[in-house]
Amino acid sequence: MSKVAFLFPGQGSQIVGMGKDFYEEVPESKQIMDLADRKLQIELTKLMFEGPQETLTLTYNAQPALLTASISMLEKFKEYGIKPDFVAGHSLGEYTALVAAGVLSFQDAVFAVRKRGELMEQAVPAGQGAMAAVLGMNSEELESVTNEVSANGDLVQLANLNCPGQIVISGTKQGVEKASELAKEKGAKRVIPLEVSGPFHSDLMKPAAEELGQVLDQLSITDAHTPIIANVTAAPIQKAEEIKQKLVEQLYSPVRFEESVQRMLDEGVTTFIEIGPGKVLSGLVKKVNRRVKTYNVNDLTSLQDVIEKLKEE
Repeated sequence: MSKVAFLFPGQGSQIVGMGKDFYEEVPESKQIMDLADRKLQIELTKLMFEGPQETLTLTYNAQPALLTASISMLEKFKEYGIKPDFVAGHSLGEYTALVAAGVLSFQDAVFAVRKRGELMEQAVPAGQGAMAAVLGMNSEELESVTNEVSANGDLVQLANLNCPGQIVISGTKQGVEKASELAKEKGAKRVIPLEVSGPFHSDLMKPAAEELGQVLDQLSITDAHTPIIANVTAAPIQKAEEIKQKLVEQLYSPVRFEESVQRMLDEGVTTFIEIGPGKVLSGLVKKVNRRVKTYNVNDLTSLQDVIEKLKEE
């Protein structure tokens, strides 16, 4: 088989019931989820399986829940001996990728992302920040819009460069509103406000990033055994010190997901396997290159389907 990349989803992919079949039928997956409950001293798995969705969606719950669900699925998938040539995740998903690459233990990662979620929530008071998805505009045109609005005193920046024609902006509520209007005037097809609790991946997250650095200092971070394509640079990294620095920068820097996919394609990846709830990243990959193979592992049924299809290749 040619080169394979594992992808791990970020916030927004959480759904009530995720990982429940793994918990009930895969002992190793149950161990992972039970460990998360003990480490965080909360009933995370109960929240994952029973909801409510609004509580699960809170940043400090969604982040450890998605990491836990994705790693519990990865544990089962590893039994089939498929090893990635690269790993990558979208924002929060980068921490899942770090566990997959042996950089962080699962218990350190779940602790870190719970803290990360709390810090992100605290960084900007509710209602003062916002994010919006801008469709049908390239990054240069949109950056010209955000620079113009920011220069007039209302901070707004590019936050997620997801795929051709889909970019998320982030900043103050007024900045995002003004940039949304200006983008539409300058040719954007649509602008969709996002239901998020803060202006993630913008300079407004710098206070949270500083505190996150102190959290990461307490953890054991080792070199990666598999290259990770970093959100911040869209380049492979493996050294522990660089990984830690990029995790801090990631909080206030754009997620360069389109460039990350392109980098993996340039490195010879022809198969992308998204492991975790939802199919968001597979959809983005297809918008970057329709010819590549994408697979999703998000429950036991899809896992078996993926294994069968990979055997046929």
